[in-house]
Amino acid sequence: MSLSLPIALSISASAILLNFWLMLRVGQVRKSEGVSVGDGGNEIVIRRMRAHANFTESAPLVIILIVLIEFNNLAIGWLSYLAGAYIIGRLLHAFGMDGGALKWGRVVGIIITMLIMVILAFLVVFSLLTAP
Repeated sequence: MSLSLPIALSISASAILLNFWLMLRVGQVRKSEGVSVGDGGNEIVIRRMRAHANFTESAPLVIILIVLIEFNNLAIGWLSYLAGAYIIGRLLHAFGMDGGALKWGRVVGIIITMLIMVILAFLVVFSLLTAP
């Protein structure tokens, strides 16, 4: 039997690419600001590092829940939209952490991320409560 989890595979690949991009952004600002280790007290470096860290703090949990939900055939119809919204939220957060014209993206990204996490958790709990 072949196990196919296209939504979980898609968000996992998207998360890897987003993580790579966030790493590159940290490296880029470290180089331009002359900070080789740590944050050097540099606000720009700190902001980029926190955008990356915030992503790595939530992504594993979101991906695990998506895998479990898809594996158990729960809410497959709109699970891909939740996964996509999570990635969009994390992108908005990353751009928002830079400040400037997109500073609103930080708050919007946080709200989207939190909503997605709560919805996924409730999906799992609801499925447990309604299981035969």
